[in-house]
Amino acid sequence: MIRIGIIGKTNTGKTTLFNAITMLNAEVSTYPFTTKTPNIGIGYVRTPCVCRELGVKDNPRNSQCIDGWRYIPIEVIDLPGLIKGAWAGAGLGNQFLSVAAQSDALLHVVDASGSINEKGEICEPGSGSPLADYFDIEDEIIRWYMKNIVENSEKIKKLIKGKGLSLVDALFEILAGIKVKKWHIEEALKKANLNEVPFEDWDDEDLKNFASHIRYISKPTLIIANKMDIPIAEKNFKGLQEALGEKFVIPCSAEVELMLRRAARMGAIEYLPGEEGFKIKDESKLTPRQKWAINYVQSRIFDRWLRTGVDQALFITVFKLLKMNVIYPVEDAKRLSDSKGNVLPDAILMPQGSTPLDLAREIHSELAEGFLYAIDAITGMRLPKDYQLHDRDVISIVSTRKRK
Repeated sequence: MIRIGIIGKTNTGKTTLFNAITMLNAEVSTYPFTTKTPNIGIGYVRTPCVCRELGVKDNPRNSQCIDGWRYIPIEVIDLPGLIKGAWAGAGLGNQFLSVAAQSDALLHVVDASGSINEKGEICEPGSGSPLADYFDIEDEIIRWYMKNIVENSEKIKKLIKGKGLSLVDALFEILAGIKVKKWHIEEALKKANLNEVPFEDWDDEDLKNFASHIRYISKPTLIIANKMDIPIAEKNFKGLQEALGEKFVIPCSAEVELMLRRAARMGAIEYLPGEEGFKIKDESKLTPRQKWAINYVQSRIFDRWLRTGVDQALFITVFKLLKMNVIYPVEDAKRLSDSKGNVLPDAILMPQGSTPLDLAREIHSELAEGFLYAIDAITGMRLPKDYQLHDRDVISIVSTRKRK
């Protein structure tokens, strides 16, 4: 399952975002370091279900289908707020950064309203700097990556000289444990212009340059401009976009999303996460305060930004940054079902470039061991092992081994 980590300074709304995504009730307060250990939960990324175009009624098992939208589970982890010196261990920084490094992608939450100071303490809206907060946290993460390489520099040299490994393979031995792949290293070396530079000749600037590239290549990151319901946030959001133009920055109000999901669960409103609005079920049951809050949410969020941004954040992270495709494996290609008759039972996220054999491995190792070929269930066409799967493919695996 894909793992997405939530990072940022304390009081930026990380835990509120986590709660909105997972509908869990992790403790939220204005005290720094309320989150002392990582919170882990399950969220759902939304995509149009293939049942729409196929005109069938599906029976999902590993996901949910609501009004033609497939909600696919992902793991979400909320990390305690980072502070300056985290890379060196301040505030248990080493422990938390190591957990962040186990994620496939990161959501970097900043307080777009400027309501926290450089220490992460609550202050007057507009007096804090979202951009400075962003760079503070990114610097800590890059320094942590750099520290890991420096601490293992002798081992890297021994792997190269003693065992005859290439620079890529030697670095992979050190970084594989934090979900760094060989192609990540190759790309980082290329971008840092270090392909032809012997590792023993790297200076501090080279180390930091490589660490910076490996951080962003191996951990694609979406910047969440949170607290967009506060008026001054709009100006700061534009500033973030201008300064970080090459990166994904989206407007968000985690608090509004959490409020809407809770109200929907209580039956007060009709709201489907990701939709461009909500419907009040019975306005006569609302208190004057609740009516004011709903009008405020409508004017500050939906009239300006169409959505709260929470669902959009997951969508962009999974499908734009991680470049995942949704594949629907079935056992019966004609009925589009599993052995029990469930139609389109599973929706599996697979990275671009994946093949039917990769899909078989994802389903069960034995299915892959006996792999013969795959069938495109929509066209009935037999597919070769090296066929590259496309988004929304419905695939049946033919194997000498049965799926368990």
